[in-house]
Amino acid sequence: MTTKPELSEHATIAERIIGSIVEATSPALSPDGSQVAFVVRWTSFEHNTRLSRVWLAPVDGSAPPRPVSGGEHDSAPEWSPDSRELAFVSRRGEKKGDATLHVLPVEGGETRTVATMKEAVDQVRWSPDGRWLGFLSRVRDERYDAKDVSWQPPRKIETFFTRLNDEDWTFDRPTHVHVVPADGTAPPRDLTPGRHEYDGLAWLADSSGVVTSGARHDTWDLDLATDLFVVPLDGDPRELTHQTGNYGQPRVSPDGTTVSFLGQDDPMRIGNQHVGVVPLDGGEHRWVSTGLDRTFTATAGTQEPHWLDDGTLLTTAEDRGETHLYRLHADGRAPERVTDGPITVTAVDARGGSVVACVSAVDRPADLHVVEPSGRLRRLTSFGERYAEVAHPVGWEKFTVPTRDGAGEIDAWVMRPADLDESERHPVVLNVHGGPFTQYGETLFDEAQYQAAAGFVVLMCNPRGGSGREDWWSQSIAGPKHPTTPGAGWGSVDADDVLAVVDAAVERYPFCDPDRVGMQGGSYGGWMATHLAGTTGTRFRAICSERAVNNFLTEEFTSDVSTSFKVELGVTHVDDPDAYVALSPIRHVRAIEVPVLIIHSEEDYRCPVNQAEELFVAMRLLGKDVTFYRFPGESHELSRSGSPVHRRQRAEIILDFFTEHLT
Repeated sequence: MTTKPELSEHATIAERIIGSIVEATSPALSPDGSQVAFVVRWTSFEHNTRLSRVWLAPVDGSAPPRPVSGGEHDSAPEWSPDSRELAFVSRRGEKKGDATLHVLPVEGGETRTVATMKEAVDQVRWSPDGRWLGFLSRVRDERYDAKDVSWQPPRKIETFFTRLNDEDWTFDRPTHVHVVPADGTAPPRDLTPGRHEYDGLAWLADSSGVVTSGARHDTWDLDLATDLFVVPLDGDPRELTHQTGNYGQPRVSPDGTTVSFLGQDDPMRIGNQHVGVVPLDGGEHRWVSTGLDRTFTATAGTQEPHWLDDGTLLTTAEDRGETHLYRLHADGRAPERVTDGPITVTAVDARGGSVVACVSAVDRPADLHVVEPSGRLRRLTSFGERYAEVAHPVGWEKFTVPTRDGAGEIDAWVMRPADLDESERHPVVLNVHGGPFTQYGETLFDEAQYQAAAGFVVLMCNPRGGSGREDWWSQSIAGPKHPTTPGAGWGSVDADDVLAVVDAAVERYPFCDPDRVGMQGGSYGGWMATHLAGTTGTRFRAICSERAVNNFLTEEFTSDVSTSFKVELGVTHVDDPDAYVALSPIRHVRAIEVPVLIIHSEEDYRCPVNQAEELFVAMRLLGKDVTFYRFPGESHELSRSGSPVHRRQRAEIILDFFTEHLT
């Protein structure tokens, strides 16, 4: 008999914080609005994976929510038009890795399997006439049928973006739109065969086809444009937009005449994404959300616009750390906020006169709520209460700091450890988010919680370049040579904002020890970590640089999104390599005077592991204090969706590092 090895104090904290999260997601209302199916997702350290099941609840709260599926990886519920059946996705195939699509009679009966696919099934949609189920799934080239890789032919590479983080090779296994009879009497049919990728799926009102988005033109990887297409069940795709921007996540209006979507007109433009509409029979599109200068693509989970019966649209937008529901009008009137308070709406559905949303806060995971017409939230699940009982999360205090150049104010938060003695000074860990076009906000962030549980005061902020603000805020750090939105570049006003928040915090909160401040960041935040390590002397006592870009020039030659940083800088690395060298924090490596912890995943294609290797080699050669951890089998998403064991180990490494150098 084997016994579980005893965990260290920091590993125990991390496992409690991470392993206690149970959350609601993917709500799907029945057509009459009386019931809601949703997914309950949790982390299992025993199985070293995340598990999920489909649950069901009456919207009026007359009965408690209950699980209706019994698998370990059930998700993506979708109601039949008559509300009698529920489709969902699972992994119940005979072969490991197969994805399966099932239909469950809600009032009882045998669950039937209607499709088995070699790749993941996503965005399941029932046709209005109830005859078909549409879905997205990747289609593999025949090379993948070989006995092993030694028998596979070479790959012929003709475009950029052929291999993506967390997906591996994609150009020879593109995502296509499929349909299958809902009764399972025939195999799935690929509506979009060929080499092009598609995303999004919305049925036409008469069930004759679907609307999706994709890039079918020859220069898609150069101009970065994506378009909307009508794809009939029998016939060729017809474009609704014309290679002038990025348009995706379509929904068809109840009267079948109009398609809503998310996007922007200039693929090379940094900034807020908006909601648009376009006539289904062709014509010019127009934007209906520009009355609010915020992005409608949210860090916490972008929501495709939902049509309401009165012809308005319901969707989410970010606002200075919060993410709320907004009602949009087809005539372009200013969007109306529906919800309020320090919350993050992570998912929403609207149907049959009902609105439901999954809502999170800084000290609780997402619970399912009914959104009343007044905007009041009526909770249907109690996962947040259970989390509080086990994990003991803490809240935080929001404060603002003026920018040093007087341009505006920076949103920031301080999280105190439980039972903090404010008469004494305590070590501080500053976190900088990735992106940079993302935001920290009013939602549960496990990393902040376990840092606070380990005794650190936690600082977080949203410097310029991030989302949740006006367009000019995000465009402030575009490259000086950007043709349409020139800015000051990375490491300019954004670095000033981060340092201004640290200075303000240690002055405003006497319990923050100015001599014991550490800093951590991942991706863009990792870039900022390395940049500050080399440009601020001993301002920070220790710095953790994770999944970072350290050498922009090599990043643009090796990343899965190589060539896309021209959107940030305005020039390519071939035309102007000096601009990329100037932006590379590794050029400051000789000036690094503080201990640096490097964490990177070996299968990170977004910021390939050579980015970490270059920094480690340079620091080691120069005799600097550097520690390097590599995680096998993990991608750029290690901290968010990596294996639970690796996430616990990563947290333990970080907490041990800051404990050694800050306490």
